[in-house]
Amino acid sequence: MTSPIQEIKERLDIVEFIRSYIPLLPAGKNFKAPCPFHKEKTPSFMVSPERQTWHCFGACGEGGDIFKFLMKYENLEFYEALKILAEKAGIELKKISPMEHKQFGVLFDINEAAKEFFKKELERSAESLKYLKERGLKKETIEELELGFSPNGFDDLSRYLINLGFNIKDIERAGLNYRNERGSYVDRFRNRIMFPLYNHFGKAVGFSGRILPDLEKPEIGKYVNSPETPIFNKSKLLYGLHKTKDSIRKTRSVVLVEGQMDFLMAYQDGVKNLAATSGTALTGEHLKTLKRLTDELVFFFDNDEAGLNAAERAIDLAGASDFNVKILVLKDFKDPAEAVEKSPGILVEFINKTKPAMEFYFDRYLTDDQRSTINDFGDFKKNIRVILGKIKILSSAVERAHWLKELSLKTGVDERALAEEMIALKSEIQNTKSGTITQLPNYPITRTRRELIAQRLIGLAMIRENFHNQIREYYDYLPEEYLMILKSLFEKVKLENEQLVNLLNIISLRSSFEASVLDEEKIDDEFQELLRQLRLEYLKEKRKNLIYRIKEAEKSGEEEKVVLVMKEFDEVSRALQNI
Repeated sequence: MTSPIQEIKERLDIVEFIRSYIPLLPAGKNFKAPCPFHKEKTPSFMVSPERQTWHCFGACGEGGDIFKFLMKYENLEFYEALKILAEKAGIELKKISPMEHKQFGVLFDINEAAKEFFKKELERSAESLKYLKERGLKKETIEELELGFSPNGFDDLSRYLINLGFNIKDIERAGLNYRNERGSYVDRFRNRIMFPLYNHFGKAVGFSGRILPDLEKPEIGKYVNSPETPIFNKSKLLYGLHKTKDSIRKTRSVVLVEGQMDFLMAYQDGVKNLAATSGTALTGEHLKTLKRLTDELVFFFDNDEAGLNAAERAIDLAGASDFNVKILVLKDFKDPAEAVEKSPGILVEFINKTKPAMEFYFDRYLTDDQRSTINDFGDFKKNIRVILGKIKILSSAVERAHWLKELSLKTGVDERALAEEMIALKSEIQNTKSGTITQLPNYPITRTRRELIAQRLIGLAMIRENFHNQIREYYDYLPEEYLMILKSLFEKVKLENEQLVNLLNIISLRSSFEASVLDEEKIDDEFQELLRQLRLEYLKEKRKNLIYRIKEAEKSGEEEKVVLVMKEFDEVSRALQNI
């Protein structure tokens, strides 16, 4: 039986799929584009419709199939990509792969059913609708973002889902109920306004519930969020992004707010390039997602000490990840939701008055007195070091130089002294789970010179059919895995080894990538020289092996074996001299 993964690959054209994300240009029988996973001016990203693969021959060296592209571009787990691609391919996972559906797909179905249950309950809850209206939300916004309400019953939702045919254990896995100390199942959300949490493709994967104001107590959390599940990871999810990612791509900028109400009110007020963190601080995973869409972040944080501290952490994290960071501080309002509620239309005006994040730090840590006179040198030095720490973690050397110069102008401290002080500081950003995006070096697999020559020869043979017969004469000199690749190409022998398939895909895409820059007049000469070098490297490796065998035979006292191997060594040495 065909696996769902293979069937998806057969039904979806990787070129058309990737083209929905980035423009692709023809490159022979393949297609090329600037790599979406690192900055570059010359296209090095190749897509093969024949092999249904892609590969970057630039700095990042990434490559893979349609699943790998979607997972990397949208920062998704495999099962999320599987669900999305299955829907695009018109494949019902429940039928084609019951185990996959049981493990992951059913959780999507349960959350979708729960969302519909909460929406119906909101229609019946006058108190909840009154609260949302008082907060300034319009009916259209409530309906578009599918807000709901969880009733007070201990197991109303669980019973509803069981009646739909869902298993109680799967409902628990979805994070919608839990077992109390008596072993009974209890709904996690009760008497709360419900905000569905969507993945970036608009699938409900969890919920955030706000307690009704009349029921607020110190011992009860104002907000309760779904726990982490196989389909919900709060460190990756940004609230509302499924609605706004196209606008973010278009404007090349994203406004980040805290929490669902700030998002909803700003969205309702006309700010569409918007996203919100939900139940967690900004993380490196959030930034990975946003990096696919934009390089500019505008932080819109609450105007209190907690909000300003959160702004600092977020600014530092984004600056270290090479974002252009701007910030808005609401001086006359507690948060964006209050600003919209009291002055509709004001957010767009605010957004036009953003300032670079480093200027926010200058305003926060350098008072007018400190800029003009040093009244308290200890505090002055401390605050200077705080700002230098912020400058140090910036990813861009150009930005660091710019802000050092600005700091020197504002404080009167020599720029070289500031640079020296900055170098001595420890970076504030640490490589934690929720910290900066740390790119692991893309170490290539170490290959011998003979293997690299073999790769190049196969690549040229894929461009020129007249090279096929010549390279066949050199089969004996090829490393085993490259001989198998050539036979798969020339003799239509299917490759069973996945590593060899991947290697063939890379060689094929590289040949297409390099075809446009090859000097036609020199290809023949290069091919002949590579054949000579292939034989040369083969004989060098063989002679090295023979030297080892001679030493081993001498150690063990096998004189006859020494004579035989020495004879073979002489033949190889003469062959080397004649090349």
